[in-house]
Amino acid sequence: MAKVYTVGHSNRSLSEFIQLLKQYGIEVIVDVRRFPKSTKHPHFNREILEDELGKYNIKYTWLGDLLGGFRKGGYRNYILSKDYMEGIRRLISVILRYDNKVAIMCSEKLWFKCHRRFISDTLVSKGIEVNHIIDKNRTSKHKLKRV
Repeated sequence: MAKVYTVGHSNRSLSEFIQLLKQYGIEVIVDVRRFPKSTKHPHFNREILEDELGKYNIKYTWLGDLLGGFRKGGYRNYILSKDYMEGIRRLISVILRYDNKVAIMCSEKLWFKCHRRFISDTLVSKGIEVNHIIDKNRTSKHKLKRV
């Protein structure tokens, strides 16, 4: 069974975030923020983050155009769209290539307060194990709630 992690950058420092990724063996970040910028934490702006992760041999991929939140009509409706399914197809391709070394990233620390919960439901329904990184001492295995 393929496995993937999710993680929220939250208000972590860049070094704390990178340490967390290294601890869990993450080699690829898939950014699912629709708008990959942070005014409060500019080190998580797409260009800066991609550059900094590269220094630690962590690849960066942005799929926020297809999997990002803030959708007209709500994300629950968006998951029925062709664009969402194309995003899932691309995400699964990355997951299968780098099994258990991929983290899906957004800004919210807690996955259940984020659209990562919908993405996770979809992945679990397709037979992929999803584990949410909460902090350096805690993960949570995703259980299918809704699709």
